[in-house]
Order: sequence, then C-alpha cells, then structure tokens
Amino acid sequence: MGLFKKVLVANRGEIATRVIRACKELDIPTVAIYSEEDATSLYVKKADESYMVGPGPIQGYLNIHRLVDLATKVGVDAIHPGYGFLSENPRFPQLCEKKGITFIGPTSKTIAEMGDKVMARKMMKKAEVPILPGTENSIKDIDEAVAFADEIGYPVMIKASGGGGGRGLRVARNKEELINQISTAKKESAAAFGVSEVFLEKYLEKPHHIEFQILADKHGNVVHLGERDCSIQRRHQKLIEITPSLILDEGLRKRMGEAAVKAARAADYTNAGTVEFLVDSQRNFYFLEMNTRIQVEHPITEEVTGIDLVKKQIEIAAGKPLGFKQEDVRVNGFAMECRICAEDPKNNFFPSFGRVTAYYSPGGIGVRIDGAIYKDFIIPSYYDSLVVKLVVKGSTWDETVSRMHRCLDEFVIRGVKTTILFLKNIMRDEDFKAGNFDTGYIDRKPELMAYDEYGEPTDLVAAIAAAIAAHHGL
Repeated sequence: MGLFKKVLVANRGEIATRVIRACKELDIPTVAIYSEEDATSLYVKKADESYMVGPGPIQGYLNIHRLVDLATKVGVDAIHPGYGFLSENPRFPQLCEKKGITFIGPTSKTIAEMGDKVMARKMMKKAEVPILPGTENSIKDIDEAVAFADEIGYPVMIKASGGGGGRGLRVARNKEELINQISTAKKESAAAFGVSEVFLEKYLEKPHHIEFQILADKHGNVVHLGERDCSIQRRHQKLIEITPSLILDEGLRKRMGEAAVKAARAADYTNAGTVEFLVDSQRNFYFLEMNTRIQVEHPITEEVTGIDLVKKQIEIAAGKPLGFKQEDVRVNGFAMECRICAEDPKNNFFPSFGRVTAYYSPGGIGVRIDGAIYKDFIIPSYYDSLVVKLVVKGSTWDETVSRMHRCLDEFVIRGVKTTILFLKNIMRDEDFKAGNFDTGYIDRKPELMAYDEYGEPTDLVAAIAAAIAAHHGL
C-alpha cells in the first residue's frame, strides 16, 4: 500500500504525466481530470482513473469546489496541483483541508504570503535576505511612484503585487515611460491575477536569474539542492535552464544557498519550492520571489542530484522526514533543459496549434523527454504552448551543450511550428557555449533567427546554393 490511498492530479499535459509516473513508482493509484480537448492526452491514458471536467477547456481545471467534490466522491485522500492553474491559489489547500484531503504542497498561509510580492519582500528583509531597493507597499498613485523612482534612479521595474511568470511586469527608463507603463501593468495584473496592485523595484541591467531548489519537511528539516540558471529568457519567460550555473564560484554558491534556506525558514515553508534571485555584474544577489510549487525546470535538478523531487513532494505531504541532510546533497555533472514550444520564433513566437503529423524524439545516454504529444495528437489552442521538455545530462558543460545540440538535431515535430531550430542555433552560438549570457542575451542576438524551415542555418544554405551555382557556371 502506498503513502496515500489515491492521488488526484489537478493538472494536465506533461506535468500530469510526470506526477502520475511518480505515484506509480510509489504504488499509489492516480486519478486524472481532463477537458474534452484533452481526452486523447497521454496523461489521461496513464492514470488509473480519468474524469472529464467542465464546462469548457479551462474552467473545469479551475473549479476548486468541483474538483474537491470529485476527489471526495472517488475516494481520493491527496491532491497534487502540478504547476499553473490552482497550484498557487491558497483557497485550494484551504478547501482540501476542510474536506480531509492532503494538499501536496505548502500550506495555504505560505502560498498566500509568498504570492503577495510586497509581503514577501518585507518577510525577506526581516530575515536579512538581500532584496532590491523597492517600495515598501503597493503604490497608491502616480505622484508617489514618480517620487520614488526619482529617489532610487531609473530604470525601475513595475511589478504586480500578486504576480509571477513575467505577467504584470514592465520596465520604465524615464518618467514618461513610468506613467504609461503603470497603467498597462495594472491592467495586465488585474486580468491575470484578479488584483491591480503594483509596486516598484530597482531594475538591474543584464542580471543573471538564479534560482535555488528547496525541500522542507514537516519536522523542521530544510535543504537546498543547488541552483538553476534561468537567464536565457524572452520577455521574462524562460527558454533554457542550466545547472549548475557557470557564473557562481563555491563561495557565492554557498552564500546564496544559505540565503535560500533562510528564506524558506522565514516563510515556515514545507514541501518543494524555489527561491529565485537576481545576480548583478558585481556578483551581488537579491531576492526576487519564491515559487510555492514544483517548477517546470525541476528535471535538471533531479538529473544532477539523483533526487526525485515529485516523489519527495508526496513523501513530505504524507509526513515522512527528508531522510538526508545538506551535506549529503551531491551535484554531479551538468544538466540542461530546453523548453520546446509550439511557437513560431520568426513570427514573434506566435503560438502554433494543430495536428502533429510526424513525431520522433531523440534518445541515448543522458537524454530525458518529459512530453505530452505524439504523432496525430492535436495541440489545442487554449493552453500554454509548451509541448516537450528536452533534458540532457553531461559530465562537463561542453559535453552537455554538444549532447543538447545532437538531440535537437534528431528531434522531429511536424505539422506545427516549434522552437527546435531556434534552440539549435543557441547551442551553436559561441557566446552561449562560452557561458557569456544573461537575461538580455536573446534580445542582443537577432542572428539566432537565421535558420530556414529545413533545419539548416540560412547562411549555410546560402553557401551551398552559391557553390552549386558556381559549379554549374551560373
């Protein structure tokens, strides 16, 4: 008998499959939920039981009461929220607790506190975790914002108080931009999070985005499992994640790891979470936010530490102690994740949905695929465009980059546009291979778009065409 009688996975796509696999290895029966659009998804087939929820393609995944009622009806005693959807909604664990169901994640109090970015900043400041200069509270009016920006100097970041994932976030480099961008950020925040409150924070030019994976049990044990460098981004959306970071020496890594653990203790954290930092060009680091859920990029930490994070989530929720200490954590080699999305990079990364007419995934030593599609699968237009997470591990950084390039070269997805060729160009880029990148890397590299639809860089295609023309005397 497993740790729980039955676990409902309140999510979809590849993360639902990931949780179901962990449950199977722990001998726990699983329940999947799906919309009509997801009826043919892999995770639906892999679960022991599956139930359609509605109405529509999205609302069924967000109806807290209906999901908990379903869980009670089918004998579920634990719910895993995955990421996105309800994973960081504090009302979800509250209702689970009322119904005697274990929420596989942190407490509702922690989720609420860390979800409020202003409150989180105050908590970190009190715990002496470094934070960027910023407003103490949400800004009340434009005059207050302008006065603060004048005090700390431009550029400043406008951030949604209840936000995350880059939504409700704008950069202002002068007073005019600040006035205009505040209105935009408030509207976006209200649409995404239901609240329009924003605050200001000093904007760092060309920082590195470094996050530390945390595990904390219900017995007071808190450890970190090392860092992930998430600096390869577009519009604050992560494209590639790497562990360990190429910019941290052992001293800085130790200080940041200790700060991450301190942050988790300050938040009275339990289960898996991520403490995110920005690192400036002088290697100063600052608290950014805490994600109170499993992260999309968690597989690379699993690959270098050998620790199954989803299993640990389930075990912690069931009351088991971690079973290891900080000094027991070992990081071996390097790992990298490429997020393969159904998007057209050449068309401003516009989503590309439809039927997958051909699918072939790479394999071999050090290769892992966390995916949700197959040949003839129809990618629906209602959800995030992420379709596959390609993860590779190598003993060195150079081997890891080379392996990822080889895997991207092997990967075939037809019928929809994807980011595969764009990502392949990144693996070829000398700055990337040398570790010369930060959060502004993509914006500085328009040449990464230089590929054709057949998979070869356009300059190589042009060279071949010229050679053929010369051969024929054209």
